[in-house]
Order: sequence, then C-alpha cells, then structure tokens
Amino acid sequence: MKRIAPSERMRKELQGVMNGGNREGFLMSEIIRKGAELVLQEMLEQEATEFLGRKRYERSNGDGKGKGYRNGYEARRIKTSEGEIRVEQPQLRDTSEPFRSRLCVFLRGNTEVLEKLAIEMYARGLSTRDIEDALIEATGDMIMSKSSVSKVTEVLWGEFEAFQKRDLSDLDVEYLFLDAIYETLRKRYGMKEAVLCAWGILRTGEKVIIHLGLGNKESYEDWLEFLRDMVSRGLRTPTSVTSDGAPGLIKAIEAVFPKSLRIRCWYHRMENFRNKVPEEIWPELKAEITMIRDASSYERGKQLAEEFISRYEGQYPSLIKALRDDLDGLLNHLKIPMHHRKKVRTTNLIERSFEEERRRTKVIPGFLTEKSGLKLVFATLIRASKRWQRVVFNPFDIITLDKIRTELGIDHETTGSLQTSSQVR
Repeated sequence: MKRIAPSERMRKELQGVMNGGNREGFLMSEIIRKGAELVLQEMLEQEATEFLGRKRYERSNGDGKGKGYRNGYEARRIKTSEGEIRVEQPQLRDTSEPFRSRLCVFLRGNTEVLEKLAIEMYARGLSTRDIEDALIEATGDMIMSKSSVSKVTEVLWGEFEAFQKRDLSDLDVEYLFLDAIYETLRKRYGMKEAVLCAWGILRTGEKVIIHLGLGNKESYEDWLEFLRDMVSRGLRTPTSVTSDGAPGLIKAIEAVFPKSLRIRCWYHRMENFRNKVPEEIWPELKAEITMIRDASSYERGKQLAEEFISRYEGQYPSLIKALRDDLDGLLNHLKIPMHHRKKVRTTNLIERSFEEERRRTKVIPGFLTEKSGLKLVFATLIRASKRWQRVVFNPFDIITLDKIRTELGIDHETTGSLQTSSQVR
C-alpha cells in the first residue's frame, strides 16, 4: 500500500481545522501554523522530486545514471509565535551527487530576498537566534548568523522612526481610537511599560495605525504628549474619540480634543458591569443594558438608561453607580451614523491586533532594549493593520458627519487643540 506524502496529510489536517474550528482567535492561529507547515513541506518535497527527476512511487527510466531513491523522512521542528511548526525533510540515498537545497543556493545569490525574509520572520515573532536556526533547518547551512539578522532588522527601526515623524495632515480621520499595550521593553525583570497606540477610520473607510509611542505609566502627561505630537504633525480634529476609562487618558482627550465626541469603550465597561452583580442575575441585566447600548438614538438611550437606574438603584447600587459614571461617554456613539455605531463603540479592533502582537512576542522572554521591543511591536501592528477591512461610507453618512461636525463646532477645524501646558492642567 502506498503511503501518502506528509504534505497530503498536512493538507487534510488544515482542512479539518478550517471545517471544525469554532474559536476565532484559536482557529486563525491554527490556520496560520498549519498553513506554514504545508507550504514548507511542499517546498521540501518538490525539491526532492526535481532532484530525482521523478515523483513518489514513480520508477526511474532505467538509463543507468543511478540518481538514487527516497528513503523516508527526518522530522524537523521550528519554533514560531504560532506554535511549533513540524516538517518532514525527505531523505535521499545512493544519489550520484550530494543533494543540496536549491533554496540555499538561491538565497545566497539574492541577498535582498534573504534580508526581506529575515525581516518578515522577525516581525512574525522569531528571535534572531530562531531565524538563524530556522534557516539552517530549511537549507542545511548557516546562510545568516544571528548577528547578521540583528543588523538586517535595523531597517524596522528606521521605518518606525519615519512612521513617528510623518506628516498626518493628509489623513481625514473621522473616528479616532486610543489604547495601550504593556511590554517589558528594557532589561529589568518584571518591569513593563505602556506602548501607546492610536488608530483611526478615515473618511475613505480605510482603517490605519496613526501613531505609536512609549508611555511609561500611561499617565495623563504621557497621553497628553502623545496626542499633542499627532496634532503638531497635522492631525485634524476627529468627530469621535474612543477609549477605555483610564482617568489620565480621558483627561488628555478632553484637553486636546474638547469638541470631539468622546466614546467610552463598551467592551471594557460591560466587563466592569458584570463584576458588580451576582453571576446568576447578570444575563437578565445584560439584556436590558444591551437595549440601552443599541437604542435608536441618543435621546432614546438616555431614556432607557434613566428607567434602568430608577428600577435597580435600590437593588444593585454598585452597578448603578458604574452606569451613571460617564453615561454620556457610553451613549455618545448613538450620535454617529447608525451602521458605524458598532465600529466606534469599542476598541476591539486593536485588542485583536494586540493579541496577535502578544503571540509574536511571547517566544521572546524579555527585550534587552527599548529599541528592540518597540520595533517589533511596530512591525507586528503595522502588518496586522494591512489586513483590516474597510468601513463603508455612503453619501448620506458624509452628509450626516458634516452636520455633526458643524454642531460640535469643528466643521472648519483641521487640527486639534494645541494649548500650552499652562492652559492644560
């Protein structure tokens, strides 16, 4: 009985994952990992086929050249941020000449391709040592040392510096989002620092990363400096700004973009509400709070909220206090065009990208320098953003947004407030 090739088995495994998975984050990670295994395995098998001049189980043409035969496989494993990639390298015997990977020869003659490959491997979570080992596993030779990889990946730092200085005046940002991710960016055990992140939805419907920067404590001063930097580079005043409830962040938003609609992230708030009541009661209360969130208008949402508060303030005072806190921030998304509301009421888009970034960095126990950490966070997030889907803006949406901006007093403004530190306290 003929044995199936490892690539065929891997293809069936990948199809099984795609057909049977039900957890979105886990499923995507599995697809990426198994897809990488399949591609690499097919490359290795094709190399063996071309070297021998015949497919698996195909007889030689009897010309007496003695080109050898297949003699099983040798298991290889490569650690990546998506998990361990398993491949089976074909073993050839009695060949008339030594078998050497043509991939190795190709990369040696194409330095630019090799460097781009190393950068992409680094951006996807392999350490410099991992990349050196992975290239040895794939080619059988050390074609790039970890010190060479480190030098090559410096291009990411150059890209990051250019990204931080670029002009933002050509970005018609309609909806702005702010959040932070914590990473150990220096060689200090247990010390994590906040990487501040801004992204937005443009009037064209495109979603883009706008700015990244270091904020040691995610304080008011850190966020204020972060927002002012974007404004100084020409960022126009957004119609809305979505964030979590961090006091320093909220204060900074109100200082720099006082006329924009400030929206409180519903995802974070719902988790907070849930912790205020007994678990068995939460499903019923969640349904009522969801009705407030999904009201047809701001006025209707306000009415439903007041009715909810009146109904439950005696039973669940902690929940009601949390709901009253920043109620306008929770309801401001209802002033946005209806089919954009779901897009602006949470920071989930960047949260998913942060999860991807954490998968990339978890294979690295700790960055030796702030520089190495920031360039990897940037590389990961900027690549994730290229896969973000656009938001539809129809002509009526544009008219509605123009009206909202006029009512907010920002219809003729191009940039946010650049008040001095003496004016903003």
